[in-house]
Amino acid sequence: MAAPEQLRRNVTPVRTVTVRGGARGERSDTLATEEPLEIRAQGPGQDASRVAVTMRTPGGDFELAAGFLFTEGLVQPGDVRRVAYCDDLEDQDQRYNVVTVTLTAPFDAERLRRNFFATSSCGVCGKASLDDIAVRCAVVPLGFAVSAEVVVGLPDRLRGAQPVFDRTGGLHAAGLFTAEGGPLAIREDVGRHNAVDKVIGEQLLAGRVPLSDVVLQVSGRASFEIVQKAAVAGIPVVSAVSAPSSLAVQAGDRLGVTVLGFVRDGRCNIYSHPDRIV
Repeated sequence: MAAPEQLRRNVTPVRTVTVRGGARGERSDTLATEEPLEIRAQGPGQDASRVAVTMRTPGGDFELAAGFLFTEGLVQPGDVRRVAYCDDLEDQDQRYNVVTVTLTAPFDAERLRRNFFATSSCGVCGKASLDDIAVRCAVVPLGFAVSAEVVVGLPDRLRGAQPVFDRTGGLHAAGLFTAEGGPLAIREDVGRHNAVDKVIGEQLLAGRVPLSDVVLQVSGRASFEIVQKAAVAGIPVVSAVSAPSSLAVQAGDRLGVTVLGFVRDGRCNIYSHPDRIV
């Protein structure tokens, strides 16, 4: 289901003027690619419905589309039959920026109050109200535990698996890790919420959801949306290099997710459900 590598250009070469020590110069540089991805969904006998457009870094597009639909509460595990790029576009230059997710059951387009636009800086822009982002899901059960020693080592493991960041310095990352610190999936993207959808979508397409025995490690901060996406996937622990937001902590309390922040330099803060960290 993966796209050919040549279609997944996640970096873009540019020329830049540099100023150093009062002297101007010119050199080549490499930037993280940012392009729109339109996500469509359709059930048997249905025309594809336009669900959302998100700004993303190409690569893992099918995982992103499936993960997005799942973490937004629009599909359930086992619903996805096929994911593919659209072949019927008038503008063929955009062919690899439109993905259709074909489902095993009819897609309920009425669940979408209106189309919304997710940017790389804010994953909930355009939604009608806060009520629209409160995806209903079961509380994550207790039972999983992970040592603090493993958790504080995850940011370095995540950082060591970011080849595009090494080239550009401009990407977020998300990774799923076992209780022993072993990596299950790591993805990069200009949007931290996209990176999360990519790793969850990868596991969804492989039939491994719910993810009741993993830690989600993210670069940057922990937002409400990331905690909510983790809860939908059954992930019990969300660990962030930077701070969580107040709403992220409230969501963690309500949804049964352990939220950690400032996980770096051998230390961490635990903001909700601390008993999972031993």
